Amino acid sequence: MRNPLNSKITDIQPSGIRKFFDIVSEMKDAISLGVGEPDFDTPWHIREEGIYSLERGKTFYTSNSGLKELRNEIANYVKRKYDVDYNPMTEVMVTVGGSEAIDLAMRVMLDPGDEVLIPQPSYVSYVPCAIMAGGVPVAIELEEKDDFRLTAEKLKEKITPKSKILVLPFPNNPTGAIMEKEDLEKLISIIEENDLYIITDEIYSELSYKGKPCSIIEFPGMRERTIYINGFSKAYAMTGWRLGYCCGPQLIMQQILKLHQFAIMCAPTTSQYAGVEALKNGDEDVAKMREAYDERRRYLVARLRGMGMDCFEPYGAFYVFPSIKRFGMSSDEFATRLLKEEKVAIVPGTAFGDCGEGYMRISYAYSIQDLKKALDGIESFVSRLEVK
Repeated sequence: MRNPLNSKITDIQPSGIRKFFDIVSEMKDAISLGVGEPDFDTPWHIREEGIYSLERGKTFYTSNSGLKELRNEIANYVKRKYDVDYNPMTEVMVTVGGSEAIDLAMRVMLDPGDEVLIPQPSYVSYVPCAIMAGGVPVAIELEEKDDFRLTAEKLKEKITPKSKILVLPFPNNPTGAIMEKEDLEKLISIIEENDLYIITDEIYSELSYKGKPCSIIEFPGMRERTIYINGFSKAYAMTGWRLGYCCGPQLIMQQILKLHQFAIMCAPTTSQYAGVEALKNGDEDVAKMREAYDERRRYLVARLRGMGMDCFEPYGAFYVFPSIKRFGMSSDEFATRLLKEEKVAIVPGTAFGDCGEGYMRISYAYSIQDLKKALDGIESFVSRLEVK
């Protein structure tokens, strides 16, 4: 029989995170700090709005681009956060999570052979999405000495005549790194001189612990060459609702909408009504969850440093990215042994790019009690290791 599979797809490796989740699912009493999912329930008033929409029989398709009311609220949100205007009728679209928006943006903007500049370590979907869209992913390896921020020098090193898209994955998964205004400012002239387009993934923007977050779209000329992506999963604890959005120039958004029409039709209607409520009345919920995450963040960094592990201070998302280089083993070996010996699951840094070797991702989207129990296991494990 002829091979029924697309070689481009079969060549893509499964997510490196799955291996450890599969083991944990079969292991009794294992503690996982591997999931990037809020442990909070979706706030009740948001759930209630979703329930109420069902009670009212609001179960039909919305427009392809999403409920008009939700698009208005998205535009209002971006305006009040960044003082940037988007036309909700032509420049805003609701997606099935932020991940769909990443996929659509790349498929619409890339021709075969176009290069996508991807700072790493970073979210696992950027590279596969670039490949599936016919693009060529080019890793920009970020370093701890720069607090895992993208520097102008590192960006310049990787640009070629084929470079078309720069992904800005900040606040960052897995490192927790952020980009402040002065960091972004240094990239502007390089972006303009090389005529790059930008996909800025700001799904963790509300989970920033160092003042007001900054976005590339705030800088003159950047809105016109950027697809801004955000969603509800992390800030509002709405992972299962599968609701995200993207904003951008009408020229690009028209094509994103066309692809979305054929592939998806529209985001879930119930989720969209809940999203309206989240954006209208969810700021206080976000602030409370952010405060809890910040407490956990500080606890985790202090514990890891207290057991002699190197750990730069993350100021975004809900992850820490400690170094395990001093123990002379690979990230995969460290994670495997920790799971077997202490029944604690964390994620090898290599799941987020080759330059993640020597690091581990630990999520603090868990209660302090769970974190304490898991950290006790990590401390016990580390105490038995010989420092190289």
